[in-house]
Amino acid sequence: MGERITREELLEKIFSKSYEELKGKDLRLVRVKVPGKEIDLAHLIGVSGTPIYHDLSLHIGTHLGEDHTGESIGLLNMTPWESTVVAADIAMKSGDVELGFLDRFSGTVILLGQRSEVKSALEGVLAFFRDELHFVVCPLTEN
Repeated sequence: MGERITREELLEKIFSKSYEELKGKDLRLVRVKVPGKEIDLAHLIGVSGTPIYHDLSLHIGTHLGEDHTGESIGLLNMTPWESTVVAADIAMKSGDVELGFLDRFSGTVILLGQRSEVKSALEGVLAFFRDELHFVVCPLTEN
């Protein structure tokens, strides 16, 4: 992985010759992600504690009052972002998991359940997207 650069260094690289003319002026940077057909994160968090659920805000909304301490968490990130709906469907059919979170605007899916079930659901999603939809799929990582 490359070195981190400062905002000023980034602007200098982007605008190179015209950078001096733009220095000191109000600039607006827009972050654009070009959707590909890929799953770029598939991770299984083994046994989790209460702070993890709170940090991910999994203790609010539809999960208000539920205690998932000791369960596992499956994380997926993909593009195009709308594919999260398909991923959630495949996950629910591939393992006895609960949908912790789905964001079709950022491409994020969070699954909850027993470790073996979450792992089975993640593997099911990766296999379906790789074999049926021909996505570029990262390996499943776990801790």
